[in-house]
Amino acid sequence: MKKLLLDSGFDQLDLAILEELQHNGRISVADLARKIHLSQPAIHNRMKRLEREGIIQQYVALVDREAAGYDLMCFIRITIQPHSTENFCRAQTVINANPAVLECYRTTGTHDLVLKVVVSDHKALDKFIADHLMTLPGIDRIDTDMVLNEVKVTTALQLKKK
Repeated sequence: MKKLLLDSGFDQLDLAILEELQHNGRISVADLARKIHLSQPAIHNRMKRLEREGIIQQYVALVDREAAGYDLMCFIRITIQPHSTENFCRAQTVINANPAVLECYRTTGTHDLVLKVVVSDHKALDKFIADHLMTLPGIDRIDTDMVLNEVKVTTALQLKKK
């Protein structure tokens, strides 16, 4: 398990920088310095340290999926039988290579994998399942939940403060 930020030599100023960057990754160093009340070089050095330590993993643009032509988002739950390294590795290879899969998690409980998938429409979903999932060895069950409405979507983590 990784150490918590404040247990790893990062302080409240680092957390404040991270809070701001989580909400606006394009904020300038000058604006960030004004908000945090530090000099620009100090902000820059702290940001570089957070990047170097792997706390800041990347800066991205969040694209509107519907504007990009992906009108349907769903969660697909997969059960694999028998549980074998070969079946899981094969599934992971196919899933990792498919751009329709935004996220994949190996889980406990009834299902082994949960996928977050975006496609253009129902026909594309049907084709994705038939061509990419049902062809995998060991697929015992596939359950699909289509998203009707996105109630909460965020990438910002609540950072612990002392």
